[in-house]
Amino acid sequence: MEVYLSSPRGFCAGVVRAIDAVELALERFTPPVYVKHQIVHNPYVVESLERKGAITVEDVTEIPEGSVVVFSAHGSAPEDFEKAKARGLKIIDATCPLVTKVHNEARKYSSEERRVILVGHRGHQEVIGTMGQAPMFLVDEREGVSLPNWDPQTPLVVLTQTTLSVDDTKRAVTGIEQHFPNSLVRNDVCYATTNRQAAVKELANYVELVLVIGAQNSSNCNRLREVAEAHGVPAYLINGPEELSLKWLEGVKKVGITSGASTPEDLVEQVIKALKPERVIALEGAPEDVTFVLPKELR
Repeated sequence: MEVYLSSPRGFCAGVVRAIDAVELALERFTPPVYVKHQIVHNPYVVESLERKGAITVEDVTEIPEGSVVVFSAHGSAPEDFEKAKARGLKIIDATCPLVTKVHNEARKYSSEERRVILVGHRGHQEVIGTMGQAPMFLVDEREGVSLPNWDPQTPLVVLTQTTLSVDDTKRAVTGIEQHFPNSLVRNDVCYATTNRQAAVKELANYVELVLVIGAQNSSNCNRLREVAEAHGVPAYLINGPEELSLKWLEGVKKVGITSGASTPEDLVEQVIKALKPERVIALEGAPEDVTFVLPKELR
């Protein structure tokens, strides 16, 4: 068996920044440090930080007054920050800067009296946070492009979740533009999502099966699996070698591996070790040199 390694894969700059924020907070302040929502969508990362003294919560009101709280990379609604201030919490905002950009766009264009449409997945933490920034209408392309009953000439802005399928988003946006010709489209699908999906399209040319390493609740990981399948290659999303099925590998000589933006590289290495390939071939992809400064509270 040969393993083809997709590139780029794994951690993006926003994930590195968020994990660093929790680790630095644990060093500088007395544990426990509370984290609002999973810091990133990967149980391996979350459990590693919890062993060091982090406590993950879904509601700010669960956090004892005066504690330290780190807000996750996905972003949160303003009301969560208000609750944290009311409880006297020390707030460290680890929201990915590219998600913060979408929040800023929502407030800016709403204040300019443009209606706002968000293309995103209902219930995802990033979407919940973005929809708290300003009044907006959600288009979830998985549910079909159901549009609001607004005048077709309504001036509006189209924002997107950062971790969507590039191709699905393009189709959804095209449908919106056709109905609302005065649409201003902000392409907010992030560089890491875009690069990893392009790399999987290339990977699909070489392999008979794709393994995406990452968590089931990770949006960008699920999109990678869907991209591979859309290009005619069976694909499975697994969090580590313990989730491998030998049935998938029967008769397969070339296996492709990629990982989502919240997946540590050591999980990829563990899967490769479990496969015991005769050869590992690393494909070249778009170079990534993006870095983000730490939250201001930790600089």
